[in-house]
Amino acid sequence: MSGCSTPSNQPAYSAQQEEKLTLTRAYEEAETLPEPVDPADQTDVPAEEALQQDPRTVNVQKPVLCIEAGHQSSGNSDKEPIAPGSSVMKPKVSSGTRGVSTGKPEYELNLEIALKLQNELASDYQVVMVRTTNDVDLSNKERAEFCSRSGADLMIRLHADGSENPKTHGMSLLYPSPDSPYTKEISAESLAAASFLRDGLVETTSAAFNGFKPREDLTGFNWLTIPSVLIEAGFMTNPDEDRKLSQDAYQNQIVTGIKKGLDSYYASKSSKPEHGP
Repeated sequence: MSGCSTPSNQPAYSAQQEEKLTLTRAYEEAETLPEPVDPADQTDVPAEEALQQDPRTVNVQKPVLCIEAGHQSSGNSDKEPIAPGSSVMKPKVSSGTRGVSTGKPEYELNLEIALKLQNELASDYQVVMVRTTNDVDLSNKERAEFCSRSGADLMIRLHADGSENPKTHGMSLLYPSPDSPYTKEISAESLAAASFLRDGLVETTSAAFNGFKPREDLTGFNWLTIPSVLIEAGFMTNPDEDRKLSQDAYQNQIVTGIKKGLDSYYASKSSKPEHGP
């Protein structure tokens, strides 16, 4: 995701000891989330239409997930507040980075993985999609607000990374910062979900893991009222990883890993086992 590298003043919790301390705190601080109210009643919601209407009823016997494929074909440089009541403004949405080997734009890659994930999750989860095409105009604020009112338990944001160093590779998981007044109430549960997603993704892809990264500068987190994890699936600026990210087999490994992680996360919410990195 273009512009999602960790800022110098934001720590990356990738050290084993720091991960254990942070995840322990996450489970101690996490509170029971409210039950979903009036969620959307279909797995494939045309986002631009859905943003204009109230969510509708779904089968609440299944966990409800809101899946966002990051970016879109045409960026929107108009500004919006980075958080409720904030005077800090950021562009509404960008088109993301681009593969150095494939030439594929990030928004296209993100949607490929999102659609595979929708199919992978369909039997066990109720899935609400932010977008199912690339030709949309949805700001990061609108995406967050849509997922928050969809009745979802969790928002999964799918992205790919970029770096000036072509050798940089691997996955990272971003989550709402515990230090932000806008996201402190959803941070602990977001990190708890991220820990299970990390386990599933590393198991199925064998990718290098670059850490859990709290962020307070992302509009797409700051407008949320539900937990969220942003998955940086790999670096499109690394020639080898870029090619791998576009392979069906590797994309299937990614979505299988996400499914494994989500299954473990929801199982933990029922049995509440102790879980660490």
